[in-house]
Amino acid sequence: MQAAGADDYFGVINIGDASAFRKLAQESGVSIEEDAFAESLFARIGEPESGAPPVNVLIGAKKFMEGWNSWRVSSMGLLNIGRSEGSQIIQLFGRGVRLKGRGMSLKRSAALGGAHPANTRLLETLDIFAIRADYMAQFRDYLEDEGVPAGDLAEMELPIRPNMDFLDKGLLIPRPPDGKGFETDDLAALRLDEKMNPVTVFAGSEAQELSSAEGGIGEISATSGATAKIGADALDLVDWSAAYSDLLAHRDARGWDNLAIPPSAPREIIAAGDDAYTLIADENLANPRRPEDAVRLRETVGVILRRYADAFYRNRQRRWESNNLVYKPLDAGDANLTFNIREGDGDNAQARYLIRAPAEMIERIERLIADCDTSLYAADGDNPRRIHFASHIYQPLPVKADVEGVEFSPPGLEPSERGFVDDLRAFCSDRSAALPQDAEIFLLRNLTRGKGVGFFTESNGFYPDFILWIKTDAAQRIVFVEPHGMVHENLHENNQKARLYETLPDLSAAIARRSPENKNVVLDSFIISATDYQDMRGKYGWSRERFAAAHILFADSGNGYVGRIIGGV
Repeated sequence: MQAAGADDYFGVINIGDASAFRKLAQESGVSIEEDAFAESLFARIGEPESGAPPVNVLIGAKKFMEGWNSWRVSSMGLLNIGRSEGSQIIQLFGRGVRLKGRGMSLKRSAALGGAHPANTRLLETLDIFAIRADYMAQFRDYLEDEGVPAGDLAEMELPIRPNMDFLDKGLLIPRPPDGKGFETDDLAALRLDEKMNPVTVFAGSEAQELSSAEGGIGEISATSGATAKIGADALDLVDWSAAYSDLLAHRDARGWDNLAIPPSAPREIIAAGDDAYTLIADENLANPRRPEDAVRLRETVGVILRRYADAFYRNRQRRWESNNLVYKPLDAGDANLTFNIREGDGDNAQARYLIRAPAEMIERIERLIADCDTSLYAADGDNPRRIHFASHIYQPLPVKADVEGVEFSPPGLEPSERGFVDDLRAFCSDRSAALPQDAEIFLLRNLTRGKGVGFFTESNGFYPDFILWIKTDAAQRIVFVEPHGMVHENLHENNQKARLYETLPDLSAAIARRSPENKNVVLDSFIISATDYQDMRGKYGWSRERFAAAHILFADSGNGYVGRIIGGV
């Protein structure tokens, strides 16, 4: 085969669908020549010059998975294969991984000493390009099996140790009541809720790259697509009866027996556009021009509806829980103390942080646990980075690490969160005279995703970062503390986090009515701005006292603000 106007020839071997290939070649301006008497090109593709004319490209239909070998493979292009090929695709990759190496050593230059010709590493690199191929994860596993590490990270579990004495102090926490539940006590009907935050659905193109490096296997991904709107004409291409049936099946699979779905809901939600969802996609998906685009549109509509239904149901559930809270004693079974416990762990299972970090750090932590080293649970430290506050309900309290690749689940404390714990610890070590003598202070990190205590409205909700108890013999104040930057916040009218303190008195009274045995409880909240006061003043023109009146305090002036939190401003 010769490209029109080109000097080089390409060897063409084993065309899967010859007629389709000829048609494609003609459309591309490529001429095809057949020679029934020439020897097989396979006989000379392994030669350094591959004969005359040279063989530069091989095209085939799965021909190259077995039965041939070449030291000259530098690039592979795959079209619509490798989507579920498993070992066959790995076998194909093996054809390109092989090298002669210097002196037939079969090794790459990185494993050999001495000087090497320029660009040797480039010649030893295998590039694989593919369209609609989903084998990246399998390829990564294959490389790891062959001794090429996918990075140098390892994983482990770090159990927490609750202070059981604290759990006997009678600390109260707002939680949904026992014996009642959203699933049995509330009936919801799926509808367009314009106050609910839109869901986001990505339906663009995505590319992944795996590349070998000194530290192991690096991964890069890229996406394409822009915010797209499904046009009115495109809505008529959707089979709404099928979409409705699929949504009912999704509801049943989730076990949402208390969710009703009107037949009109699917089209109403999709037609609402920006009020219901944000779609990231190529334009030809949102407004199809070809039959295959219409098929993709129907699939995407199904994804949008399922994700919207998930968000709608979750928001409705959390609002119900927020409106039915009662005061319950904090105990070891509270969701904030049972994270990452798996089904089947047993009654004595302990919550744990999951850590992904360099192997040497993991090994050190494992040694500390095995040696019963109390510093892991009783002092600040690194490897893993943590802060120790004796009045926190459990230890340790991990801090987000600066080292790339170190991850905690739940995530480690952000710098602003760690700063608050530091300041609270310093304040407690030097008791303020304004603090009642019989007062005790306790702190608990408040998780998200349904574990922590959240507050929800018609539009959205949030989980404050910490729960702080100021407890005396006669009463207790429960303060929700949220340390974070404020420079990008809309102060103050539309900021639900900043205005939570305004709604808590009414909420506290409502919870007290549902918990008559616990009336001496006060709820409060504060924002601790990690943004300096001068920056906030320049943006909003407020004085420190005006910010404080709005329960916004600043961490840029020592730990004096902690006294205002404990004293209630």
